[in-house]
Amino acid sequence: MLDRFRRVGALLEGHFRLTSGLHSPGYLQCALVLQHPAEAEACGVALAGRVRSLAPDVVLSPALGGIVIGQEVGRALGVRAIFAERQDGKLTLRRGFALEPGEKVLVVEDVVTTGGSTQETIDVARAAGARVVGAAAIIDRSGGTQRIDVPFHALATVALPAYEADACPLCAEGTPVVKPGSRT
Repeated sequence: MLDRFRRVGALLEGHFRLTSGLHSPGYLQCALVLQHPAEAEACGVALAGRVRSLAPDVVLSPALGGIVIGQEVGRALGVRAIFAERQDGKLTLRRGFALEPGEKVLVVEDVVTTGGSTQETIDVARAAGARVVGAAAIIDRSGGTQRIDVPFHALATVALPAYEADACPLCAEGTPVVKPGSRT
């Protein structure tokens, strides 16, 4: 999987502020992989293979990063794929998307660092009365330490360093920080 990221220039080095607020010298830009339909399809098929036994009725992804991979996983599983998006800073179902009580949901994300966005998406599904059967991502960059309270599957697990902003050695060196993700 990481070779796929390297091949399309999606494994970035520098000083990045992650969606979690943490800083890191490495960033996996899934959008650069997913912009290629064949790569997106391959990732979706591979993730679907890992979670098929969970038998979800629907895939739910957080916008913006999870939309493409969520659609591909949904397609590979033969189930609908919807997304939650931010309204007033909080993830919510919009655009007529709804979940039925008891419906089995698989939450799909592009990259997980702390698991915060994934857990927030799980909470959206639970608030609708749905049953979350698992979560999946292309990349688990936590090294396996994410805090997700359902079975979790990833195509690759990496342990890229991540620092609190006030303890970031790159900040201490004066290296400018970049925010490449979808949430500013």
